[in-house]
Amino acid sequence: MSTTATLPTTTLGADGPRVGAQGLGCMGISEFYGDTDAAESRATLEHALELGVTLFDTADIYGSGHNERFLADFVRAHRENLVIATKFGIVRKEEDPSYRGFDNSPGYIRAAVEASLRRLDVDVIDLYYMHRRDPAVPIEDSVGAMAELVAAGKVRALGLSEVTGEELRAAHAVHPIAALQSEWSLFSRDVERTAVPAAAELGVAFVPYSPLGRGFLTGAFRSAKDLGDTDFRQFQPRFTGDNAEHNAELLAPLAAIAAARGITQAQVALAWVHARAAVHNLPVVPIPGTRKRTRLAENVAAAAVVLSDDELATLEPIAGQVAGNRYADMSFTSAGRE
Repeated sequence: MSTTATLPTTTLGADGPRVGAQGLGCMGISEFYGDTDAAESRATLEHALELGVTLFDTADIYGSGHNERFLADFVRAHRENLVIATKFGIVRKEEDPSYRGFDNSPGYIRAAVEASLRRLDVDVIDLYYMHRRDPAVPIEDSVGAMAELVAAGKVRALGLSEVTGEELRAAHAVHPIAALQSEWSLFSRDVERTAVPAAAELGVAFVPYSPLGRGFLTGAFRSAKDLGDTDFRQFQPRFTGDNAEHNAELLAPLAAIAAARGITQAQVALAWVHARAAVHNLPVVPIPGTRKRTRLAENVAAAAVVLSDDELATLEPIAGQVAGNRYADMSFTSAGRE
C-alpha cells in the first residue's frame, strides 16, 4: 500500500484521534442504496487508505450488523493506520424490517458496544457515537455510560449524532465529546442554528454525513423515479413529486461552477462543505459514502478545491430554497427538537 496521503489531517476534538480531513461513509456497502459489489467495495476501502482517508464510519444498524462484519477484515489488516467509528442507538426488529426504535439506556449501551466489538473483531472502538437521541433518557445518563466505556478501555473517544447545541453542551459537561455527526450540505444547513456554534465553542469536530445531499447534489439523478426499487431515497421528501423537480433546478449554480472549473458538481458541493471549517472555525471532516474507487478519488480531490468568495456567494442561497424536509419524520433529528 502506498503511504503517500493526498489529504491534510485534523484532530477530532481536543484529545481525539487525528484523521484525514475527509472520511468514508460505509453504510451503502450493506444496504439502502441498491445492490453492492463486495469486491469493488473492499477495493474502495483499500484505495481510500492509500489516498489518506483514515476515518471509516459504520454503525450497528447498517445491514443489521453486516457492515461492521464486512469491515472487520479490512480493519484488522490496517488496525494501526485507521480510525474506526461506529454507533449505537437505533433499534431494528428482524420480524419488522421497517421498524426503527431508539434506545440510549445505559444497559443497552453496554450490550451494544460488546456486540460491535465482536462484529468488528477489535479490542477497542476508536470513536463511538450515539446514533440518535432518545429524549426519554437523560443525555447525562447516556454519556455517563459511554464515559464508563472509555474508562474500561473499550472506547477511545465519544461522539454524538443529530443533537442540538443545548444537548451537546449537556453531554460535553459529563465527558469530552470528540465529534458531532449530523447532516450538513448545500441542501441541509439547519445544524448551523445551534449545533455548529456549540461545537465550535466547545472544540468539538463536526463530521457531516450526506455532504452530497444523498447524491442529489452530484446531478446523477433528478428524482426518486431514477432510483432502484431497493433505494431508500424513494421515500425522501426532497426527491419526490414537485419537490424533486424544484430542487433539481437549484443545481444550476453548481453545474455552472463545475463547468467553469473543469470539475464535477460533487467536487463543488464537497468543497463547499470543507470551506465550513474556516467559516465556523472548527474541524470539519465530511464522510461522503461510495462503493466505487473512481468516485472515491473524485471525492478526495475535492478537499483541495478552494472556492472563491464569489462562488461561495453564488451557492449561499441554495439551502433556503430547498423544498421538502430531510426526512419524512423529522422528530428524531436535531432540527426536530429545536
